Amino acid sequence: MKTLIALSGSLRRDSANTALLRAAVALAPPGARVVLYDGTHMLPFFNPDIEADPPPAVHELRALLSAADGVIVASPEYAHGVPGAFKNMLDWLVGCAELSSKPVALINTSARAVHAQASLAEILTTMGWRVIAAASPVIAVANRGFDQAHIAADPALAGALLGAIGALVQASVEVGPP
Repeated sequence: MKTLIALSGSLRRDSANTALLRAAVALAPPGARVVLYDGTHMLPFFNPDIEADPPPAVHELRALLSAADGVIVASPEYAHGVPGAFKNMLDWLVGCAELSSKPVALINTSARAVHAQASLAEILTTMGWRVIAAASPVIAVANRGFDQAHIAADPALAGALLGAIGALVQASVEVGPP
């Protein structure tokens, strides 16, 4: 069983990014399990002075991601950038050598959100994660009011999402266990 951790860059309750990731949880194919991480809002501001011995919420996030076979990221773009809370979460993970080579699907929910997508690809690559191109489609659900049930029931949206999950699972097999 491959475990994929889904990370939403949005804190909004009705976020299109989070709805897409919830649909991924519901659609996970046999042999794969998608787990949505929902603790970004609980992380303190990144502080290098306590990075070596961080708070429990950071330990839990690092352990969750270290045990995962892959990561699915979906994030909005705010003012041509990555949302601050999400960037803060990533900053807590920069020094985690056990996350090096972690395969990641970088799903974009808006074809117009090219700046944050490029920034996330750069950040994750710099962190040593492997952004899997075949697992990183644009699945245009932003600003359309779709919830997870609609996304999961729509053949085109669900098909694109399942394709991304399948490509990520394949990439995790090629690398082997974390």
